[in-house]
Amino acid sequence: MTNIAEILVALSRANVSFVVIGGIAGIAHGAARVTFDLDIVYGRSKENVERLVLALAPHHPYLRGAPPGLPFMFDVETVLHGLNFTLTTDLGDLDVLGEVIGGGSYENLAVHSREIEAFGVTCRCVTLAKLIELKRAAGRPKDFEAIAELELLRDKASVKSGSQ
Repeated sequence: MTNIAEILVALSRANVSFVVIGGIAGIAHGAARVTFDLDIVYGRSKENVERLVLALAPHHPYLRGAPPGLPFMFDVETVLHGLNFTLTTDLGDLDVLGEVIGGGSYENLAVHSREIEAFGVTCRCVTLAKLIELKRAAGRPKDFEAIAELELLRDKASVKSGSQ
């Protein structure tokens, strides 16, 4: 089971620029779906990548699904030369994404996010409207299933605010 709280605390304490997307973003907006990992889109500046690597190093990030013993170092050079990493860590599964289909980079998504308080830290979470767009763009069956619930949450919120 992924320790979402500890991962968010580690990233936030290291001042990593990131936006939470995926299932955890859905939960932050009121969705009841279960998810087993944390998905983030991170800023690709060298300074931010350095903070990201430093924050995750104590938790031994490794490529999820890779054979044990496969040489892999989650270091600044690797991240700068790569883009998207599906990782397993001592804290659980974490998808570290430099870009995401339907949303682009951190800079593109940051304007479609808001600050939330979670587990004693402040972090950015993609808006409900943008999350629905991301799930549509991904086009996976599990995303289409989630969209129905997310749209209900969106519609309920718009009725509450009187902006149908």
